[in-house]
Amino acid sequence: MKKNSLYKGTLQNIILKLLSKEVKMYGYQITQRAKELTEGELEMTEGALYPLLHKLEADGIIRSELQEINGRSRKYYLLTKKGKKQQATQEDEMRSYLFNLKTIFDI
Repeated sequence: MKKNSLYKGTLQNIILKLLSKEVKMYGYQITQRAKELTEGELEMTEGALYPLLHKLEADGIIRSELQEINGRSRKYYLLTKKGKKQQATQEDEMRSYLFNLKTIFDI
């Protein structure tokens, strides 16, 4: 993680949201998209990303599939049905949380 430790608590939400928008992504693609959307503020490390992806997969929130690209295997991650519900719930919770922070900090 670059600069801001506040992102650590929201990585799961970020990953699920990115997957809900892009349908399927591979690990490096997730990190680059997050970095792009935050204009470089969020730099996910492999050490932060992959353990979380493995946990989400073990919990049935995401699934992975291997795809052959130019003679190399690439592992893509996709939301499961359970994951889509989880993402929607977490997004609602995040919206409420952000609203409350905005109220508290008057921003």
